[in-house]
Amino acid sequence: MINEGQSSSSSLPQVSGEIGKEPTIASPTGNPPTSLQKKDILVGNGKEALATSTLEVHYKLVTWSAGQIADSSWGRGQSATFPLSGVIAGWQEGIPGMKEGGRRLLVIPPDLGYGATGAGGAIGPNETLIVVVDLISVS
Repeated sequence: MINEGQSSSSSLPQVSGEIGKEPTIASPTGNPPTSLQKKDILVGNGKEALATSTLEVHYKLVTWSAGQIADSSWGRGQSATFPLSGVIAGWQEGIPGMKEGGRRLLVIPPDLGYGATGAGGAIGPNETLIVVVDLISVS
């Protein structure tokens, strides 16, 4: 189930910054939500992402528990391109409907992220993920 906006147990982190530039994500407070949360920071006006789309995006991923950057395409200086069907479930469920030129906040619970195994050193087991995505293009 995808909920728009806020869950009852916590507030979604605040996101600031210009579209097309690396966003600032405020440290989260409270307990992380237990279901996928999504919030459009800016609704785009281009082509709409579908479950079958290949996307070009810029993104920033922060862990809920530490509020630290775990991954950032901006930090690497290069956007990422991938089929939506090939990434974690939180992206697969949270991105469809987003339009080119838009920015979306996703808060992804562990069962839709990397689960009990985590992902390398930056994302520990059972971590809730905070992701801000700028959708550049859909194909």
